[in-house]
Amino acid sequence: MLKIPAITTSNWPEKAVHNLISAVSLIVFAFLDLLDIVLCLFYRFIDGIKEENTFPCYCENRGTHGRSANGDEDDGEIELSETLFQRKNIFRDLGLLEFTKEREGSLKNDGLMVKNRWSDCNCESCLSWQKLEDRKLHVVIKEPSQANMKPAENVIFLHGFLSSSSLWTETVFPNISETGNQNCRLFAVDLLGFGKSPKPRDCLYTMKDHLEMVEKSLINQFQLESFHLVAHSMGCIIALAIAAKYQKSVKSITLIAPPYFPSSKEKASLNALNRLAERRLWPPLLFGSSVMSWYEHLGRSICFLICRNHRTWEWLLKLITGKRELPFMFVDLTRHTHHSAWHTMHNVICGGAKLMDGYLEAVSSSKIVLTVIQGDKDEVVPLECMHNMKLKVPSAEVKIISNANHNFLILERKENFTRDLEHIWYSAAENYKQNLCS
Repeated sequence: MLKIPAITTSNWPEKAVHNLISAVSLIVFAFLDLLDIVLCLFYRFIDGIKEENTFPCYCENRGTHGRSANGDEDDGEIELSETLFQRKNIFRDLGLLEFTKEREGSLKNDGLMVKNRWSDCNCESCLSWQKLEDRKLHVVIKEPSQANMKPAENVIFLHGFLSSSSLWTETVFPNISETGNQNCRLFAVDLLGFGKSPKPRDCLYTMKDHLEMVEKSLINQFQLESFHLVAHSMGCIIALAIAAKYQKSVKSITLIAPPYFPSSKEKASLNALNRLAERRLWPPLLFGSSVMSWYEHLGRSICFLICRNHRTWEWLLKLITGKRELPFMFVDLTRHTHHSAWHTMHNVICGGAKLMDGYLEAVSSSKIVLTVIQGDKDEVVPLECMHNMKLKVPSAEVKIISNANHNFLILERKENFTRDLEHIWYSAAENYKQNLCS
């Protein structure tokens, strides 16, 4: 006989709230689906007037997933993420855009596509990279304190999404011990499309693009024969790509809150999108991630209002708070274009998910010292990601920091965090020497 579970007084309020949120979520995201279609048509019209050279959005190019940036069939690190093309939208899937004529687009560098779009900020600080003859990433270097001393340890720091090198220069750099000051050379980089680094439009910000720019601006530029890697969030994926390619040069990798969801290669990208940006109203942070990850044109509109007018917002905040300098994390949030952030999010965070297993296998086989650190209150990257990585690389050392979330894992424990890093570097250096001798 079928038994119907009784609704107890202890769980029915929770279920009622859950069902209510689910129902409201369906309505809200249906509205956002429609709004994104309307904005798609709006930007097609305005772009055609304001821009000399345009290329189609991903609402139009629905069948080109798995192609490289120049349109050729390819795979690996130059492949575009399926999430760019397979994001669900009930109105687009019903064919609401089929009556419009699809435009021909190009990503060829003819001098026009390098310039910012009309909806991007054109202030001097945001365009400073265009004045550089040899476009390389912006790198902040902390040299050893003793002049003419060759550093024993080189360390490369990679930031996460919507961040910059300031994450490290404001936390780790000032707290390095005297021993570290004498023996370590630190490199904090603004990744392609963020901070003070170039943000070209003739780029799709694939894993290959990011990896090549780090090579060009750091590894080759400074002729680094050996180095340590420290990365946060999205930067962890790029760090693992570097380690997989430079297995004999990397002494250690420290990953802080790395996004890793084991899945088949065919489903990995969409799985990462659904796990990191599930279409839900609650919690608010997840709702914000879902809006910016699922809606190309709505995200562009938000960037238009906030990033394009960042000087106004900064002035208002300084006026309200009475402070001459704003927190670097607030400033970093606006230092990108929609094009650079949108493609990096999909091609690195989501697209990189199908490459993670290969990277981790390479790291595991090369005996590189791997340390994974994550806060137990992280609402951006689930704690399970750390456990997933431990299962994939059993030799990895994992550390759970209590009462720490995604960013304050670093920000609230600067000195202890820096001491932990230095301990990892020196221990790994000894291990590296032993491996060279064996």
